[in-house]
Amino acid sequence: MSEFAVVEAAPPIEVFQLSRDCQADTHPQKINLGVGAYRTPEGKPWILPVVKKAEAQLAKDIDAETINHEYLPVLGLDSFATAATSMVLGKDSPALKEERAFGVQSLSGTGALRNGAEFLFRQLKRTVFYFSDPTWGNHGLIFKNAGFTDARKYRYWNKDTCGFNFEGMIEDLQNAPEGAVIILHACAHNPTGIDPSQEQWGKIADVMQEKKLFPFFDCAYQGFASGDLDQDAWAVRFFVERGFEMFCSQSFSKNFGLYNERAGNLTVVVKDKSLIENMKSQITLIVRAMYSNPPAHGGRIVDLVLKDEQLFKEWCECIKVMSSRIIEMRQGLRERLEKLSTPGQWNHITEQIGMFSFTGLTPEMCQFLLKEKHVYLLKNGRISMCGVTPSNLDYLA
Repeated sequence: MSEFAVVEAAPPIEVFQLSRDCQADTHPQKINLGVGAYRTPEGKPWILPVVKKAEAQLAKDIDAETINHEYLPVLGLDSFATAATSMVLGKDSPALKEERAFGVQSLSGTGALRNGAEFLFRQLKRTVFYFSDPTWGNHGLIFKNAGFTDARKYRYWNKDTCGFNFEGMIEDLQNAPEGAVIILHACAHNPTGIDPSQEQWGKIADVMQEKKLFPFFDCAYQGFASGDLDQDAWAVRFFVERGFEMFCSQSFSKNFGLYNERAGNLTVVVKDKSLIENMKSQITLIVRAMYSNPPAHGGRIVDLVLKDEQLFKEWCECIKVMSSRIIEMRQGLRERLEKLSTPGQWNHITEQIGMFSFTGLTPEMCQFLLKEKHVYLLKNGRISMCGVTPSNLDYLA
C-alpha cells in the first residue's frame, strides 16, 4: 500500500474549474464570467499594444546582449520595484521624499501578500488578520499558510441594499484587538465592486489609528478601476499622509495584461528609514527559502513602460480603453435588465466599479444560469465584467 494513500482529494478551485468547464462546453452562446481577465469585444484575450512594443525592445536588448537570463537579485529588479512603489505612492509622496519606503519584486499580488504576511508573522509575531466579508477567495489561504492562526472578518456587503455595510465595518474594526492586520482593498473591491468614499476612508483611518491596527492594502487594479492611476491610489496615499506604517501588495496582471508573467511588488512604508536595511535582510531570507528570486520578463516589461515617457503615455491610453469598455458594459447590462423588467433593482450594476460586479444572485440562481443557460459565474453571484462584451450583452441580459 502506498504511503500516499492517505492523501484525500482537495476541492477544486472554483474560478479555474469554471474556466475548464466553460472551455469544454460546446454551446455557441456560452459566456465565461468567472475569470478576472480582460477580453476584446470578440471575447478574445488582449495583449496590450504597448506590451508588444516593450517585448520587441527587450528582444533587441537580448540580441545586443545588454540584458540576459542571469538570476535577478533575491528582492528582484531594483528599478522595477522603485518604479512600482512610486506608481502607487505617487512621486510626491512624503514617504518617498523622506526615503522611508521601498519595494520588493514579488510573484504578482499573491506573492506580495505572502511575502508581507510571512514577514509580519515571523518578525512582529502577528497572528490575527481581518478580511472583508466577502473578499478575494485567496486572502485567507495566503495568510494562514504564512503562519497566521486567527482569521476574522469585517462586515462589508449589505445584501439588502446590494451596497456597502460601512457601519458594520467600522463596528468590527472598533472591536479588533490591537496589532491586528487588516487587509484593505485599495480600489475596485473584489468581489463587490464597492469602494468606500473618501469621507468613509477617513473614518476607517481614524479607527485604525485609535486601535493601532496595521493596514495591508491589496492593490490589484490601479488604473483599471477608473482609468486614472492617481484616483485609484487615493486610499493608499491617504493612509501614508496620515502617518501609517503599512504594506501594499501590487499586481500588474490586470492593468498590463501580464496574467501569466507574475509581475508584482510589495511596497513597504515605515516611519524610520534606518530600519529598512534590517527589514530587507529578513525579507531576503523569506524569499530565498520560498522561491529564491523572481522571474525577470514581466518585471522588465513593466519597468520599461513606467520609465519611458512615450510608452507610459500609450499604456495609460490602454488602461482607459479597458476601464471605459467595462463602464459601458455596466451601463448596457443595467439598461437591458431594466428594459426586460427583470425582477429586482439593478442600479448597483452601474454604482459598482472595476472588474467585478456582485449581482446579488443566489447560489441557486447561479447554478441555473450555468446549467441551463451556459453562463459561467461564481456561485456567490460575482461576475467578471471583462467577460461581458457587445456581442454577448443581449444574450446575457
